[in-house]
Amino acid sequence: MTDMQSVAPCYVLGIETQIGLSLIRELGEAGIPVIGIATEANAIGLQSRYLAHGEILRQPRTDEGVAELRSFGERYGRGYLLTVSEANTSWLIDNRAHLGLITPLLPSKDAFALVLDKARTLEAAEAVGIDVPRSASPADWAEVEALARDFRFPAVLKWSDPNAVAATLGAQGIDLVKAEYVYTADEFLKVAERYRQVGQWPLVQEYCAGVGLGQFFFMHRGQAVRRFQHLRIAEWPPEGGFSSVCDAVPLEQFVPLQEKSIRLLQDIGWDGVAMVEYRYDPASGRAVLMEVNGRFWGSFPLAMYCGAGFGLLAYSLQGQGRMPDLPPQDDTLRCRMVATELKRLRRILLQPGQIRDRTFQVRPLHEVLRFVGDFLRPSVRYYVWSLKDIKPFIRDVRNMLGI
Repeated sequence: MTDMQSVAPCYVLGIETQIGLSLIRELGEAGIPVIGIATEANAIGLQSRYLAHGEILRQPRTDEGVAELRSFGERYGRGYLLTVSEANTSWLIDNRAHLGLITPLLPSKDAFALVLDKARTLEAAEAVGIDVPRSASPADWAEVEALARDFRFPAVLKWSDPNAVAATLGAQGIDLVKAEYVYTADEFLKVAERYRQVGQWPLVQEYCAGVGLGQFFFMHRGQAVRRFQHLRIAEWPPEGGFSSVCDAVPLEQFVPLQEKSIRLLQDIGWDGVAMVEYRYDPASGRAVLMEVNGRFWGSFPLAMYCGAGFGLLAYSLQGQGRMPDLPPQDDTLRCRMVATELKRLRRILLQPGQIRDRTFQVRPLHEVLRFVGDFLRPSVRYYVWSLKDIKPFIRDVRNMLGI
């Protein structure tokens, strides 16, 4: 077993994206030995200078994969494990007692199951006074037809638990579409017909105008010990998805909504990091819950740069039971993913007809000027690029080029 000095290592599973990479950087900057665990040899996190050791998990989400993780613990010593994806979180929850010297830092199984189920999450949110979109889950074709008659369109179709339905759809040769816009009853029936053979249909949810507002919390023993929030400036796909550009928002804003978000997490029985995601309409001031993500989120690099310290909190408070020293948060920063921005610009400039949300305002000149201008703003940071840690960016470019 390798001597990791007196500091227990933190194992990070899922370092193929900016999320795992940012966890490596945050923990490494704090002097914690990080063991990065990838499932692909070209993972960008394997190139980080903050990595103490890198490993490849050959058989993830299998019994053999559990044995591999145990062997990493025997090699590098007793430590704590953070993971990124929902699939790995579910797998580790089921195997948390079989990882040997590695202690996974995870929510409870019941709480995680609730946040995976969008319908149950919306019910819990409504109970604490959070505005939720009108939603319906048809159980059979008769209910589909009734919705076509009675629902006020446009609507967005989302699977209540995409991970649970993916295999069923795949067996019938049906692609998993995480969000699909329908504007009329006829469009809805046409999409619903696609799923008739499997007898399952996505959640039908009222369309809500606005921009993405994310509120992030670290919950410990029923209390929010750290808060952070951001607004999405640009998303991929353009009509709504994940952040390609986001701005930190001062905690003095949206305070009543923060308190409702915390009450929701308390009622769920959440422990650890979570994102409560809203659609916020600046014109009306309405904020409508979209979902709760019980994991580290795609725009996590912004929280890292701002000093929110969520990864460090997980390691220190959730793992070791001690509160780490955290700096004041910087709420002046913007963070962007340039590769995704380029893809977004291509869609807006060259393929506007493929934007599924017909209410999306296409402003080509505005988008180009903002894209170029952000390179000149000193407050802008990047999801992958960092002068302190250049190699992950080079690996990312090579991955995009296929070399």
